[in-house]
Amino acid sequence: MRKLLLLVILFTFTLNALQAQSISELNTLRRINPDNPNNAVWNNLSNTSKYISVGVPVAYFAAGLIHDNKAFKQKAAYTAAAILLNTASTSLLKNVVKRERPYNTHTGIFPDKIKSDYAFPSGHTSSAFATATSLALATKKWYVAVPVFAWSAGVGYSRIYVGQHYPSDVIMGALVGTGSAFICHWASKQLAKRKKSKMQQIK
Repeated sequence: MRKLLLLVILFTFTLNALQAQSISELNTLRRINPDNPNNAVWNNLSNTSKYISVGVPVAYFAAGLIHDNKAFKQKAAYTAAAILLNTASTSLLKNVVKRERPYNTHTGIFPDKIKSDYAFPSGHTSSAFATATSLALATKKWYVAVPVFAWSAGVGYSRIYVGQHYPSDVIMGALVGTGSAFICHWASKQLAKRKKSKMQQIK
């Protein structure tokens, strides 16, 4: 519960602090974003977010069916819930803050494509971090956590590289995704405790 409270405080503080766009942030974006952002490596990495975010819970569920493993099915449900919560939270924030894409507001920003939705927070980044955090919490293995967080950080960087987001969009996306995973992890543990308590009462 303390972790959830800390995440809420951090989230609120960061939201208030990052809404004001600074010159240094714009300069950082311009340094990272090249004149021609159509780089296959960063473009492909950026696009992996939506596929892996869907693929992880599907893979867990398929493994649960194949091996008749209840734990895998529970991990599938928890991961899917984290990603759904993240998607809803990200969409809500985008429509509340309504920050324009950087290339719609400033010159000298070169996007890989023109998008019509809002920038804050980064949806690709939030999905990647929701997936990475869910996997890390579900497996509790460092050799899973290190590569998945490296991947999610790479997705965040790629969103700046292709000119779609300010750094603060990416930072908030990481917080929203991580927070969604922690909330669903905590909720799943509470649900498991209640089920166990009911079973004991029946016995």
